[in-house]
Amino acid sequence: MCLQIGNKVAVLDDVLKGKVVAIQGNNVSIQTTDGMIFSFQKSELVKIDVEQHELSKYSDINNPLLKEKISEKKQQKSLFKKEKNEVVLEVDLHINQLVKSTKNMDNFDMLNLQLDTAKRKIEYAISKRISKVVFIHGVGEGVLKSELKRLLNKYSVKFYDASYKKYGLGATEVYIYQNPK
Repeated sequence: MCLQIGNKVAVLDDVLKGKVVAIQGNNVSIQTTDGMIFSFQKSELVKIDVEQHELSKYSDINNPLLKEKISEKKQQKSLFKKEKNEVVLEVDLHINQLVKSTKNMDNFDMLNLQLDTAKRKIEYAISKRISKVVFIHGVGEGVLKSELKRLLNKYSVKFYDASYKKYGLGATEVYIYQNPK
């Protein structure tokens, strides 16, 4: 890098910048805006051609391509946004939400109760023409989630993981086709 007296420079590993006032071999002396003079190796300095605040005043925020990109993003619809007047049925399948006590119930009984509840809610949603159901099953070992998917395959529905932002990893969103073929 070719530095000359009067060049504006910044120090690589520091927050200092200033003007070159002297050059002696590989040593460069700079004067900061508050009048302090420091010496550095040439390899520790970077020449500043244009100040950052001067660069930013020329950036074109009214650029038509930028405006087009922003408008495209606004027009994209997410799978997780609900339409106006759309009813979304949320069903929490956690066992403590379904029964007061799990005393005298083994894992098989609990899983069957959860799946029976899911089956009843799906059939209710179909009969009432509710297009979306969200089953909150939790993460766990994935047994309930896999059995729920097996159950949902018996119906004319499409299902996928529900919104991570709203439900985390432990929920499945079900879209019920209103006119099955």
